[in-house]
Amino acid sequence: MKPLQKQTLQGVCDQMACHDWSEAELNELINPKMGIITGFQNLLEELEILRKTDLGTTPPALGVQKR
Repeated sequence: MKPLQKQTLQGVCDQMACHDWSEAELNELINPKMGIITGFQNLLEELEILRKTDLGTTPPALGVQKR
């Protein structure tokens, strides 16, 4: 996976129906400074790990028993 770039997010915003993102909001997603949220790149990397995880031995959710 390539590192996320601001231009990529700006392109997504421009092409999809969404609210307008300010420069500060896009910058915070790329390189968080406030410490309130995880950087979008970190989220994408975690999702990539989940995507690559073999779920073949994981039971269906209905098979999980409550204690």
